[in-house]
Amino acid sequence: MSSLRAYRQIVRRPSRKIYVGPVAVGGDAPISVQTMTNTLTTDVDGTLDQIRRSAAAGADIVRVSCPDEDSTKALKDIVAGSPVPIVADIHFHYRRAIEAAEAGAACLRINPGNIGSEDRVREVIKAAKDYGCSMRIGVNAGSLERDLLEQYGEPCPDAMVESARRHMRILEDNDFTNFKISVKASDVFLAVAAYQALADACDYPLHLGITEAGGLRGGTVKSSVGLGMLLWSGIGDTIRVSLSADPVEEVRVGYEILKSLDLRHRGVRVVSCPSCARQGFDVVKTVATLEERLAHIEEPISLSVIGCIVNGPGEARETDVGLTGGGGGSHMVYLAGNQDHKIGTEAMVDHLVALVEKKAAVLAAERAAARAAADEPK
Repeated sequence: MSSLRAYRQIVRRPSRKIYVGPVAVGGDAPISVQTMTNTLTTDVDGTLDQIRRSAAAGADIVRVSCPDEDSTKALKDIVAGSPVPIVADIHFHYRRAIEAAEAGAACLRINPGNIGSEDRVREVIKAAKDYGCSMRIGVNAGSLERDLLEQYGEPCPDAMVESARRHMRILEDNDFTNFKISVKASDVFLAVAAYQALADACDYPLHLGITEAGGLRGGTVKSSVGLGMLLWSGIGDTIRVSLSADPVEEVRVGYEILKSLDLRHRGVRVVSCPSCARQGFDVVKTVATLEERLAHIEEPISLSVIGCIVNGPGEARETDVGLTGGGGGSHMVYLAGNQDHKIGTEAMVDHLVALVEKKAAVLAAERAAARAAADEPK
């Protein structure tokens, strides 16, 4: 193993494996990407539109809030029309959890301590077992139990982990271990410290998130810092980037975080320069256009777009397709790290899109052939 490869290797924390529908979470499963709809759940068509767009962007799992009975009634149609497993977000009323399980939810997001007596918790657990649901214990710094706040004086990692332990014990005492856990906070330091402590305290899969992170730009930065620290240290089995934005953007940011750490490989990874007076074409405009036009690509492909020859050839050697700006409106195109041909500015974007799409088609065919070979009887 080269020194660079060894330096980049992330050893994930060992954890149990559970399933959210057909999606494995924990164990040796890939780190899954989640988002949550922000439509009214009773708006079935609008909610399904968000779910389908999120799934097309790569969402493995989508969460839907179920605050009332009308929402759980609508959930049945949403589950039936969804291309990905649905997590029902439940707070306070245990009946909503039972109704969501009956409606086909793949997972119930609850805090066992806030849905009532032990008898009610047992009813929810029975429904989860009867309908094959997993659960997520969702601890949040903004809604910790009053006695824990009095004991610790403020939200802190110890209080959050103690809250998680309480909820874990409730499920374990009722012979239910098919769950994952989150300990979210809007403060990056608090969230990271709580997850680190929880990772040492149990072997259940962990759902990562910096809750209420903010808008698209600020929330992306906060989530990247917090989730990046945890993922780099091997902690985390599924993630949700919480943004005050379109859920599709949460999915895109989630994948960019995972791709930057070499943990998931989906879509085009663009390497581009910030541009300067040396640029041979408008790098900023070109990259924005390429990102939009290549958003449909699912195969893992790397593309470098560099405005001049200072760093362009070096970056191109490491990418599947590369472009380096040259003088007189003539730019060098690299394929598999090698100089291949030149292209003019006007035809440049269409040409790069075509090259990436061609590469994606080859990779998709290879993947299909490998899958078919694996399915052949031995």
